[in-house]
Amino acid sequence: MARPDTSPAPSPALVPQGQTGTHPLPPHSPRGRALALLSLTALGVVFGDIGTSPLYALKECFTGPHGVPPTPANVLGVLSLVFWAMTFVVTFKYLTFVMRADNRGEGGILALMALVGQRETTRRGRQVLLLLGLFGAALLYGDGVITPAISVLSAVEGLAVAAPTLEHLVVPLTVAILVGLFAFQRRGTATVGLVFGPIMLLWLVAIALLGARAVAGDLGVLAAVSPHHALRFLVEHRTHGFLVLGGVVLVITGGEALYADMGHFGAKPIRTAWLCVAMPALVLNYFGQGALLLRDPTAARNPFYLLVPEWALYPMIAVAAAAAIVASQALISGAFSLSNQAVQLGYSPRFTIRHTSRTEFGQIYVPEVNGALAVACLALVLGFRSSSALASAYGIAVTGTMAITTLLFHRVMRDLWHWRRRVAWPLTAVFLTVDLAFFASNLVKIEEGGWFPLAAAALVFTLMSTWKRGRSALSEQLREAGLPLELFLDDLERRGPHRVPGTAVFMTSNLGSVPPVLLHHLKHNKVLHERVLLVSILTEDIPTVPSQARATVRVLRAGFVQVVARYGFMQTPRVPAMLAALPPSSIPGPPLRDTTMETTYYLGRDTLLPTGPSRLPHWRKRLFIIMARNSITASAFFGLPPNRVVEMGGQIQL
Repeated sequence: MARPDTSPAPSPALVPQGQTGTHPLPPHSPRGRALALLSLTALGVVFGDIGTSPLYALKECFTGPHGVPPTPANVLGVLSLVFWAMTFVVTFKYLTFVMRADNRGEGGILALMALVGQRETTRRGRQVLLLLGLFGAALLYGDGVITPAISVLSAVEGLAVAAPTLEHLVVPLTVAILVGLFAFQRRGTATVGLVFGPIMLLWLVAIALLGARAVAGDLGVLAAVSPHHALRFLVEHRTHGFLVLGGVVLVITGGEALYADMGHFGAKPIRTAWLCVAMPALVLNYFGQGALLLRDPTAARNPFYLLVPEWALYPMIAVAAAAAIVASQALISGAFSLSNQAVQLGYSPRFTIRHTSRTEFGQIYVPEVNGALAVACLALVLGFRSSSALASAYGIAVTGTMAITTLLFHRVMRDLWHWRRRVAWPLTAVFLTVDLAFFASNLVKIEEGGWFPLAAAALVFTLMSTWKRGRSALSEQLREAGLPLELFLDDLERRGPHRVPGTAVFMTSNLGSVPPVLLHHLKHNKVLHERVLLVSILTEDIPTVPSQARATVRVLRAGFVQVVARYGFMQTPRVPAMLAALPPSSIPGPPLRDTTMETTYYLGRDTLLPTGPSRLPHWRKRLFIIMARNSITASAFFGLPPNRVVEMGGQIQL
């Protein structure tokens, strides 16, 4: 419920865009059937990426550009590295520690950035961390492009094992599946989401049975659980063994998704699904592939599908393709969510945000992002044409993000949790050593395709940082040139312009100043509506703001009312709905919900020129202006009725 406020007008400095601790969320600790259902759903959304890694991960360790011969010692060494990589990175780092750093239940690198940004640190240190976090978020877009391509391509490659004469159909069939997947996005994931969990459960049970069958034939492969096999492998192979880590990292590429998707399910269902279903199934399958290689080293060309009995090949290809689609869907949905967060936090121009479900929070469709991902995915498939070639491009993005997550997590440990140095620093050092080892082992892939996620991340980072800096420079100029609201109201009462019936809503980002569009309107039209609402939308550094704490109303003089609406960075503002929900007693005059046809929305739409005094480099000014011209209009983003909107503006030298 909105609350009338008769206190003095707040200045922008007194209304920060990042207040936490104001709207605590209730604790979420499901049990019994609720926990089982959430864990099953999490299997489909959270574990799609890491769950489909057996299709290609172990193969790359033995046949990739830096693979080793599948001798018994090498097989046990690689399996030991795989087992301990999953145990340390996923179970120990993410599930035990990093997932404790949630922003009101929401995880992911942007949520972690918001936590770090709240604390008082040195300005330079804070800026460096936030820039690193922004680059980590940009790297996730590269991961979101590669995952659908490599998952679907590796699943369809089973055709070449089942029927070598059909190998020429692998790429066309992959392209057809991806085109259908991206075309489906506009219809939303509400319906298909119901079957994601069962599909992944079927997939994990199937690969676990395949692995258990092979392990039962050679129990000696279980010796790989001992870490001494991993250490001996690294010591004996030295540089070559270090480079094999670039293949081993493929088994943990979905680790960051566990943290990023925490807000949808909570930490407990994700931990339960991993420890009870996903990790045992994955370990069994990897060890089963290892047992096959101990028995037949030539199976290294595709140990996953050669593990499948001949009679089950085609059913397994179908299940693998379905699991790959689920994995792809999770990454695509994650890119939509990340884009929405970037818009709300001021790192991206406005996109078209369409909510595809009336009941499920966070299910959105972003056409611009969907189109860009589709083009990039298809280009990767047509350019690389095999999962082995694509694996060379995979790993850099996710390992870079993991290292950045560790640095941000360290600040949370020290600043928010106040952990002592003797605890925080050794833990950070251990995490960072492993992260950087995986990252460094992937650097040799740059010439073989690893340049793509880095180039994609650099492009996204440039766009996001330019938008953030451009918006800051523009806001500063408007604030300096703005007319204080109290002075304007004094002058308005003295002059008494003609007032016409109805309500005018002026959108403004500066709480203490008069919107330029209001000055333009009064200057040229010489009239004002009887009731004038100054509406400001503020984004908090928390995922969601409850509806009962949404708006603050302050009644001013001369028929003016100031409305400040707060949204979380996971929410999309809808101004007409917000105004209609205000209690009638909070605003003088007839209820807003009954006067929608007498309400006019005024927006500023200025032309930006790169010739102003701001310190932005000229190329950034040009890029910012291009991005501003191509972003969707404020009326569309805020859900304003098109036939009730008036846009006015002038020229601003940036």
